Amino acid sequence: MILELYRQGVSVSAVARQLGNDRKTVRTHIAKGLTAPAYTPRPPRVRRIEPFVSYLHERLAAFPALTGRRLWRELKECGYQGGYTAMTDLLRELRPPRTGFEVRFETPPGEQAQVDFAQFVVEFADEPGFKRIVWLFSMVLGHSRLIWARFVLHQDLLRCHIAALQAIGGVPRKTLYDRMKTAVLGEDLDGLVIYNRALLDLARHYGFQPRACRPYRAKTKGKVAVSLYPQGLLPRRLLPQPRRSERSAAALARHCCQSACACDDPARRQ
Repeated sequence: MILELYRQGVSVSAVARQLGNDRKTVRTHIAKGLTAPAYTPRPPRVRRIEPFVSYLHERLAAFPALTGRRLWRELKECGYQGGYTAMTDLLRELRPPRTGFEVRFETPPGEQAQVDFAQFVVEFADEPGFKRIVWLFSMVLGHSRLIWARFVLHQDLLRCHIAALQAIGGVPRKTLYDRMKTAVLGEDLDGLVIYNRALLDLARHYGFQPRACRPYRAKTKGKVAVSLYPQGLLPRRLLPQPRRSERSAAALARHCCQSACACDDPARRQ
């Protein structure tokens, strides 16, 4: 009010009389009002995410592709009580920068197939409260993206492999695996891959060459990985699903044998 009256041309004495203030007080407010206001800096707020910064930094340094939802669950288990948005904002600062672009790798017809197992947890109607693990074996042809899949109760790689080759009606020159024990036993002192002997016998019989993915390099076998997860190109509803109403594990096994996803078009079997 003092500054407003003064800017309208009212004298200091008139402002003092009108507002009932001393003239020195009026002059002081006018002098302060003509200068830029000075604000003290706000004290920094302690964020709830602050104690978990080092944990997130270590996890992202080891596994840069971890999703925000995965890290959110881990922080909740560690006692984090803050918001999800606060965590994702911090992740944008902590994630290492992307280097370059991924080059799409394509293979000619009949050159490569990719094999993987995906895990599902099911509960049978005759065993309420007891969850079982079933596996979805999948073979994807690198050129046509044809998928052959089957649910199994155990990771029986050889039986699934034979059934897939018979259903597809041919054998690719190379088959790519991750570091599953049924395919890869490890590496020798020179870093050469040691394959499972049974897999080598199978490869020798059918005439294909097994290849192991590089450790911690999921993109090497991305075609089959994309097909097995709901965030991929193929939604999970298009894959054969274990039915929750199955009466027993034996019934699911019979259902598994009928759940082969093979394409009947010979042109795609490449």
